[in-house]
Amino acid sequence: MENKKIGRDGNEEDDQKMEQFFALIRSFREARNRRREELREMEEMKKEKKKMRRSGGEEQSNWIPTFRQEDFTQEIEFRRPPIIFASSCNKKKQPEDNLDLNLRL
Repeated sequence: MENKKIGRDGNEEDDQKMEQFFALIRSFREARNRRREELREMEEMKKEKKKMRRSGGEEQSNWIPTFRQEDFTQEIEFRRPPIIFASSCNKKKQPEDNLDLNLRL
């Protein structure tokens, strides 16, 4: 048995292929397990952040906006004058056949 590759009936070549196949399967399993562990760690971190927010770990604002009548009665000053559109935009156009399509009660 000088040659390691004996031909179709030889076991050496088949053994090498099987070992490569199983090595490939092992590497897929290891990658899958690593990814699962990463996802678990991410989920745990999210849960911890939620717990911190609920327990008051991060400061939450206690300010609630309130409005008073004075807020609406004061004179409003605009920074620039309001936009005035051309007069043709402000006019209502009637259809050419003079049908009044406005709904009235």
